[in-house]
Amino acid sequence: MGAVISYFRSLLGQRDLRILILGLDGAGKTTILYRLQAGEVVTTIPTIGFNVEQVTYKNLTFQVWDLGGQTSIRPYWRCYYSNTDAIIYVVDSCDKDRLGISKQELVSMLEEEELKKSVLMILANKQDIPQAMNVAEIYSALGLDALKDRVFQIFKTSALKGDGLDEAMEWLSNALVSNK
Repeated sequence: MGAVISYFRSLLGQRDLRILILGLDGAGKTTILYRLQAGEVVTTIPTIGFNVEQVTYKNLTFQVWDLGGQTSIRPYWRCYYSNTDAIIYVVDSCDKDRLGISKQELVSMLEEEELKKSVLMILANKQDIPQAMNVAEIYSALGLDALKDRVFQIFKTSALKGDGLDEAMEWLSNALVSNK
């Protein structure tokens, strides 16, 4: 066990991995954060500002920053981009009306120099709701086929049920180890 931890530390260095959870308000970012951190759904309110939690997945420790997604807060996301190893971008799969805004925010964010080397994981959340768009529809609507020179993946998830989060975190852990 100690050898495995030493192996990951030698690959990743001693610092915690820094991950930002971003997306529009109501997408499920805070619910996902606390599902990952506490293993259960907790009652949340809209995030004004940010939440920071330490999440351990297998032998990796992540410092996860959950930033509010309201229109007035989004311009301040860039204040948190420095030293970010990965971005978890959460999309409300039922919010067809704001998918264009979600795409604009994602594209704008990915153009930032400080995030050029960050791994991107997109969570198509709320897949447990019958009217949810499927992953292929969200992939297309976000224009992900245009992403070049970026390690990324999209996953269908349900923060409330926990569906898809283990697979997503497994991929993210492997991508972060490979990206170093």
